Amino acid sequence: MSQDSLQHSRLPDLSDVWHETLGWQPDAGHLLEFQTLYDRIVDANTQFNLTRIVEAEEFWEKHLWDSLRGVSCVLRGEVFPEGDAEKYRAIDIGTGAGFPGFPLAIARPDIEVTLLDSTHKKVNFLQQLAEELGMENIKTMTARAEEVGRKNSDRESYDLALARAVGPASVCLEYALPLLKIGGMAILYRGHWTEEETEKLSTTAAQLGGVISTVEAFTTPLTRGVRNCLYLSKIKPTPAQFPRAVGLPKQKPL
Repeated sequence: MSQDSLQHSRLPDLSDVWHETLGWQPDAGHLLEFQTLYDRIVDANTQFNLTRIVEAEEFWEKHLWDSLRGVSCVLRGEVFPEGDAEKYRAIDIGTGAGFPGFPLAIARPDIEVTLLDSTHKKVNFLQQLAEELGMENIKTMTARAEEVGRKNSDRESYDLALARAVGPASVCLEYALPLLKIGGMAILYRGHWTEEETEKLSTTAAQLGGVISTVEAFTTPLTRGVRNCLYLSKIKPTPAQFPRAVGLPKQKPL
């Protein structure tokens, strides 16, 4: 399929699947914004190399659905309920083409979502797209996660931290937990996952002030791909030495 034809593809209408798998259903406004997000990413993909996933049905499953499946408890209001006087803040670490943060911001416009990435061109694209859609709840930041985690303005100031496809789980935790308030939640998106990995990661989480609350295993609705989401709670302050200097978390994982 050519790029030109992809630009005019429609995302599949799978309302029943949203409801059955997430316990949540997008309204007409959400669907229009999802379509615009897809169209603009396809348009910009050759210039910015945002994603290899550009076919409409695959994009729906592997970007939109997968992003929102991880935060389905947020969509349903089981955590960070809608209507609270408090303005919840989320950060998407290594957002890339805007996933999972952009779909979350569309689905929950009452949550302020910061899209963090170290690639200036990608962040500029996402900022322009947010402005085009009139999404005042999206903020963008060009920086490394290690730098942001040490800034007084960001450290321990977020309610929710998301990390999808940005490295090993222990690295994601070193990025995420320093950014969370006490009582905040980190969600790590993984593929295959084992109990042994959970046990090992529990030790890392404890070092960083967190604890694994639950691990959810599921399959994608169209291609039956295996996925796991790890949900962690921040229970005490992260020691001052974390995150370590830029590059160290990946070079020497905890």
